[in-house]
Amino acid sequence: MPSLIRSIVLPADPDTVWRTIGRFDGLADWHPHVPPSVIEDDADPETPGAIRAFTLEGTVVARERLLAKDDTTRSYRYTVLDPFLPITAYEATLTAVPHDRGTEVRWSATYQGAAEAVRQVEEVFGDGVYGAGLAALEERFGMS
Repeated sequence: MPSLIRSIVLPADPDTVWRTIGRFDGLADWHPHVPPSVIEDDADPETPGAIRAFTLEGTVVARERLLAKDDTTRSYRYTVLDPFLPITAYEATLTAVPHDRGTEVRWSATYQGAAEAVRQVEEVFGDGVYGAGLAALEERFGMS
């Protein structure tokens, strides 16, 4: 099963970083390339099962379901519903882990797909989504 991981160490304490990244319905608040999302069916965005739908000009472009959230370990796990790439079983985890220089933010995923899909996933999710989001956090919190 292919996997993907990107991480960065930030000179801020984990609780501070988690307050920024830890809301399932708050990705667009800190990620510069993610459109706003709404939680479907007025669900609690902190409860597993909640679905966030990202929209551009009134059209839903992506949907993700929260699978697990743990504020104690500062992590949440989600799946992409109806991925536009030739993959299945995509599960991602975003976490803020204590580090001797502050906090390591890890964004990782596993998925199923043919070998030729790996490059697409690395570019679209790894570099495009994860990389851009971590770069925005670096700008916000500064480098260690």
